[in-house]
Amino acid sequence: MLNRWVVMPTCLPTVLRRCHACASERFRANGKFRVNAHHKLLDAWLLVLCTACGETAKLTVFERMNVRSVRPELLDRMHDNDPGLAAELLQDPVVRRRNRIALDWDNVWRLDTGGSDHLDREVIDVSVRFAARIPVRPVRLIADGCGLSRAEVERLITEGKLVSAVRLSGKLSGDFTFTLKR
Repeated sequence: MLNRWVVMPTCLPTVLRRCHACASERFRANGKFRVNAHHKLLDAWLLVLCTACGETAKLTVFERMNVRSVRPELLDRMHDNDPGLAAELLQDPVVRRRNRIALDWDNVWRLDTGGSDHLDREVIDVSVRFAARIPVRPVRLIADGCGLSRAEVERLITEGKLVSAVRLSGKLSGDFTFTLKR
């Protein structure tokens, strides 16, 4: 029987970028947007606050875009300060590259295993799905989900009792499956 685990964000990640006011490197996104109109052209920013001094910084979503080329639903979501849109835009590689930011996902996600009934079985087949592109070490996920230490998971990989089609060392942010034989 295939178990389905889901890695879900619990809140927006911390934005890593240097503050111009205090030289801190951490910003908190709260889902607020600013949209500015210049006749038929629009600018839009996602606002982030410095965690040290509270200074507001603007992350450019788009600049000087013609009003007709912006989807009305997108504009409505920005006017409503939709936190879901903020999460989508923070994960967008184009927005991250344009604004020269990185994201810190520490302590802003959780693993939903659907219960602990799988822990007593000899063979466990698990499909891990990511609800957002959160970079996490698979060894950590497996350790948390199976109630094992990371060293124990590493030992199981070395012994060939934990197998997967993807490399389990390093970080992953995409869906994968694994099989654990006890």
